[in-house]
Amino acid sequence: MEYIYGALLLHTLGKKIDEKALKSVLEAAGASVEEARVKALVASLGDINIEEALAKSTIVGPTETAKKEEKKEEKKEEKKEEEKEEEAAAGLSALFG
Repeated sequence: MEYIYGALLLHTLGKKIDEKALKSVLEAAGASVEEARVKALVASLGDINIEEALAKSTIVGPTETAKKEEKKEEKKEEKKEEEKEEEAAAGLSALFG
């Protein structure tokens, strides 16, 4: 997994993902580097548009999860407010029958 993370870090920084750069990142992070895995990953990423792959990804990080939960809470609050307004309207209509 650290190989993928290294490649994503290089991509995020706008650096070219090549064997030398990936190996440097992995070594700097303290990972033991297998040359064959580095070569295989760099070769397989050559034909992939990483931005597009990330956009289509179903993996959700903590920030996105928090945002989704906030939206759910907002919807619940809005629904409660609407219900209160409907109850108040029903009460008023009963007065004037």
